[in-house]
Amino acid sequence: MAVYRLCVTTGPYLRAGTLDNISVTLVGTCGESPKQRLDRMGRDFAPGSVQKYKVRCSAELGELLLLRVHKERYAFFRKDSWYCSRICVTQPDGTVSHFPCYQWIEGYCTVELRPGTARTICQDSLPLLLDHRTRELRARQECYRWKIYAPGFPRMVDVNSFQEMELDKKFALTKTTTCVDQGDSSGNRYLPGFPMKIDIPSLMYMEPNIRYSATKTISLLFNAIPASLGMKLRGLLDRKGSWKKLDDMQNIFWCHKTFTTKYVTEHWCEDHFFGYQYLNGVNPVMLHCISSLPSKLPVTNDMVAPLLGQDTCLQTELERGNIFLADYWILAEAPTHCLNGRPQYVAAPLCLLWLSPQGALVPLAIQLSQTPGPDSPIFLPTDSEWDWLLAKTWVRNSEFLVHENNTHFLCTHLLCEAFAMATLRQLPLCHPIYKLLLPHTRYTLQVNTIARATLLNPEGLVDQVTSIGRQGLIYLMSTGLAHFTYTNFCLPDSLRARGVLAIPNYHYRDDGLKIWVAIESFVSEIVGYYYPSDASVQQDSELQAWVGEIFAQAFLGRESSGFPSRLCTPGEMVKFLTAIIFNCSAQHAAVNSGQHDFGAWMPNAPSSMRQPPPQTKGTTTLKTYLDTLPEVNISCNNLLLFWLVSQEPKDQRPLGTYPDEHFTEEAPRQSIAAFQSHLAQISRDIQERNQGLALPYTYLDPPLIENSVSI
Repeated sequence: MAVYRLCVTTGPYLRAGTLDNISVTLVGTCGESPKQRLDRMGRDFAPGSVQKYKVRCSAELGELLLLRVHKERYAFFRKDSWYCSRICVTQPDGTVSHFPCYQWIEGYCTVELRPGTARTICQDSLPLLLDHRTRELRARQECYRWKIYAPGFPRMVDVNSFQEMELDKKFALTKTTTCVDQGDSSGNRYLPGFPMKIDIPSLMYMEPNIRYSATKTISLLFNAIPASLGMKLRGLLDRKGSWKKLDDMQNIFWCHKTFTTKYVTEHWCEDHFFGYQYLNGVNPVMLHCISSLPSKLPVTNDMVAPLLGQDTCLQTELERGNIFLADYWILAEAPTHCLNGRPQYVAAPLCLLWLSPQGALVPLAIQLSQTPGPDSPIFLPTDSEWDWLLAKTWVRNSEFLVHENNTHFLCTHLLCEAFAMATLRQLPLCHPIYKLLLPHTRYTLQVNTIARATLLNPEGLVDQVTSIGRQGLIYLMSTGLAHFTYTNFCLPDSLRARGVLAIPNYHYRDDGLKIWVAIESFVSEIVGYYYPSDASVQQDSELQAWVGEIFAQAFLGRESSGFPSRLCTPGEMVKFLTAIIFNCSAQHAAVNSGQHDFGAWMPNAPSSMRQPPPQTKGTTTLKTYLDTLPEVNISCNNLLLFWLVSQEPKDQRPLGTYPDEHFTEEAPRQSIAAFQSHLAQISRDIQERNQGLALPYTYLDPPLIENSVSI
């Protein structure tokens, strides 16, 4: 008689336990155990519990290959979900086999788990294990299907596939209870006073292992409801018309001020702060160093001489590498939209900036169109105060549009969704790259589904607050993807290509490069452990299917993008995986977390403009300035979104935090520990640096970076 000792861990989450019967079957190279129910006195599988059981076999089973977990009805109780964290099996000879699970098991079904040792398909030769890989991927590909949202968009998850799936043994869907308070005749549900209507069907049927936890859902609602109700009670969400004075805007979020929001309110109109935001604001990727002026921006030395001073000239500064350009060409043909029944306007500015001898980046000249001429004057710091401020505000509006649609949603949310989809569809649970990437895909499909159901849907928040509306968003994102390259995607390459490696006080660059190096070192160790040669990369058919699907579905097979469609060496793997993890974590934090900080003072990030760009100088006054900014209700609806997306709901997992132990071998566990130590040192360096800054830069402090795009 051979006795196998099992230790079964249930997750510590709300409603993670089950009353259903749980049985197991052990499968080894020498045979299978009888199916045995796991049952002790009292409740067996309570949340957070660790229970021990014995499985008796007539003979030893040899090397354990699979552990089958059977979930079956208990008496007349309603079926429920069970979150199984892991099962450890001690064999008769004392060998311990770890079977990671870390997933919700719903309905009555059988789930097959493999030992935690990561294996590529090249390392599996037994027909049983090869068949298991095939069946697992086939089931996932049926569950997670691609969908075309709009022409030129990265493909995304088809939530209808969750609704259409039969309630079979592997994927029994549960309609989750959504915490909402109100509805309308169309069946949409929405928060009281909150402008974003939610398409409930797209949220109810999320596959259980990708939807928000109850903790995160409740936290999200508690972040949203007080702010929205406060605005509703004060009538701000319904008040149309212009702001009466600038100071009134300080009262929108009177109870949600931060050090940075106060700093922005005090310094927003200063040229030094305008330039600072190109380096350390929410869109720190726009600047390009130029050695000559483009013909479409005919700035002369006489125009900028008062700012440059007597000791230099424009040509000299161009040659020294001190002149930078932010070009919003992508907005030139963007469609516009109506808000509150009134047409809105968009500019496609060119903003020239100078790095002064004092190390400050300041604007030199602004042209509000891509076509020079008498109707497109070049605005200068020497113009009247209101002319110059309005020109800078137009640039800030363009920043808002490019940042929100492309830098933020396209390049982090949508691309990371495609990475998550390809990982789920092409890599089995035992694959080392699946284990590496899974923590960096957590909740991404859920948050993007929420965004499409609330922001991007017709008459959603994008249609309610932006000058370009949903059609403009589709145009910007499809155009942005068509021009997005692998160089843009990889931080060191992007910084080098933009010529911004030497700008002082560029904290986004400095912190980002440190985090990139830490991720790269970690990934290099993992890849080196599982892929010792070029051949081991090239012969991994699952890995090649994964990268090929990303190339086809995220980048639409566009060769000019420079993204790989195949990986041939461990070095290529390291770079691609490093870029994916960086963009799913650090880059998203850099472009998301500061939205409330930099946008709470609305003139610093207006979502729309109600008057066309000025065609002459000397006509701007305080009144015309206020009449150009968004109306009161538009401003408040947009700032409510800024507040919500800047507050990461609870159930957070900072970068490098891996409580789910998918890797069970000692080598990758040591690599994880080294990665965490590296991040901790980066955090200490950032906090020490920030003590000497007038405005601390915290968005890339590792404890504040979420592992994945989850808000």
